[in-house]
Amino acid sequence: MYVAGSMTENTPKLILASQSPRRLELLQQITDQFEVVPSSVEEKLDYGLRPEENVRLLARAKAENVAKNYPECWVIGADTLVALHQEILGKPVDVSDAHRILSRLSGKEHRVMTGVCVVSPKKTLDTAVTSNVRFKSLTDEEISNYIQTGEPMDKAGAYAIQGKGNFMIREFSGSKSNIIGLPIDELKTLLAKTGFPPTSVNG
Repeated sequence: MYVAGSMTENTPKLILASQSPRRLELLQQITDQFEVVPSSVEEKLDYGLRPEENVRLLARAKAENVAKNYPECWVIGADTLVALHQEILGKPVDVSDAHRILSRLSGKEHRVMTGVCVVSPKKTLDTAVTSNVRFKSLTDEEISNYIQTGEPMDKAGAYAIQGKGNFMIREFSGSKSNIIGLPIDELKTLLAKTGFPPTSVNG
């Protein structure tokens, strides 16, 4: 278990149900007092549902999976995916799939959706946040060189806007933290609505 900060006996317990280093870094922007307890939920998509519904359901499943063992805590679950029109583009399964995904996104605008859920001792709330990202037109060489860095392999849509993949971005609108994997403003709203003390959150 990762402990991000020292929590006293009276500090409300906050848990991030994800081992994503990107989500950990984003959560540290608003508090340094939380623990990381990864969820054991398998990230299975239901292609009969809209992308927004998929991320909300997976975020809730992840949070509830951890919260059952920590009933007195506030547990945060999150899930991110990329959608080109209504086609869901998740994490690539291999190098060939990463190349396929990036080729599909080349020169086009797509949506990045993150579902975020907070399970508290008294209530559970979730939401889905959408940002828009437009790629520049990519050559096969650019795609291959980027894949060789290894960065795309565990990312929804096979890229990281905050990493080496930033060179592919022509423009984006909406929350950047959402694109990275945890919409901070919306998370702060959910924490407040579930009764997490505002004095425990920065900003």
